[in-house]
Amino acid sequence: MTFCRLRTHQWCFILFNVILFHALLFGTDFVEEYFLHSLPYIDVKVLEIKNKARKLNIEPLRSNLSKYYVLSQSEICKGKNIFLLSLIFSSPGNGTRRDLIRKTWGNVTSVQGHPILTLFALGMPVSVTTQKEINKESCKNNDIIEGIFLDSSENQTLKIIAMIQWAVAFCPNALFILKVDEETFVNLPSLVDYLLNLKEHLEDIYVGRVLHQVTPNRDPQNRDFVPLSEYPEKYYPDYCSGEAFIMSQDVARMMYVVFKEVPMMVPADVFVGICAKFIGLIPIHSSRFSGKRHIRYNRCCYKFIFTSSEIADPEMPLAWKEINDGKECTLFETSYELISCKLLTYLDSFKRFHMGTIKNNLMYFLLVCILFLSQPKFHGGDTGGPLH
Repeated sequence: MTFCRLRTHQWCFILFNVILFHALLFGTDFVEEYFLHSLPYIDVKVLEIKNKARKLNIEPLRSNLSKYYVLSQSEICKGKNIFLLSLIFSSPGNGTRRDLIRKTWGNVTSVQGHPILTLFALGMPVSVTTQKEINKESCKNNDIIEGIFLDSSENQTLKIIAMIQWAVAFCPNALFILKVDEETFVNLPSLVDYLLNLKEHLEDIYVGRVLHQVTPNRDPQNRDFVPLSEYPEKYYPDYCSGEAFIMSQDVARMMYVVFKEVPMMVPADVFVGICAKFIGLIPIHSSRFSGKRHIRYNRCCYKFIFTSSEIADPEMPLAWKEINDGKECTLFETSYELISCKLLTYLDSFKRFHMGTIKNNLMYFLLVCILFLSQPKFHGGDTGGPLH
């Protein structure tokens, strides 16, 4: 009778305990299965690569420098915390261009108090005279890394490998690594501001102008030919255009781990993209990287973008001076000039394409005329009768 006299709150307490008991008894498997299915998929191989990257032993490389580099600048990062390491991929004979970069955007050593280090990445020249000039230039500026391989279009993948290897071995304190071609203008203040806005997301960074569904070149006569045996897929994985891209130090270390497992007979920027896929990375796209395109210059446009390719020597000092003049652009000015420079850039591309087409058509027309005029002329008597 006492049992029946229990009050409502007492009944609720008993009911709660019964439900809790059954949940603990029968619900454990269900909860575990639910959470396991809810967790994102983690590739065990990627975890192994990350673990290897964290435990990299670089000492054999450091102690055998002459096997990999003619000029190494191996002490330049020692004891320094570098925010951005800029590796400018330069051709051995382009000393004039390197000097111009040193006087403009390559002269920056700090942005908003964050240290910047700029170095030039070279392979070996064919000429002994050019090598002597590079040695003198290196003694003067202490900013050249030269790998032991011929600097040629066929060896650009080797160049990428050598320079990422250098960054991992001799500049491990660099938070970010910028790979950029010497033909490219870089707006370092804008780029550093972007990287600072990443805040806590300082790892797994591989950012640039992302190219999507690019097909391998299957023409055996072409310099960029990639045989099916080397890369059988229909498309390359997404990758950042090679003119300029950024990776974080942890990504560089992971790529160093997988270099030997990735096919090398592909373009250098594609090689980096395949490595990124191998380590489970998706490249981050930013349209502020110009890729192959040269952006038609105007001040507010260049203050906003990160890079512009194929910039002429006379244009570089002007662009650098004006984006650092302290004059800020209003939102309206930036919007207007971005539209303007993008439109002019597309018109330039359109013009170049059609000028090429016109030239090809003109050559074809001239060839037809020459062939027509060189044909033997037939007269009535030649055929045994008059022509009607």
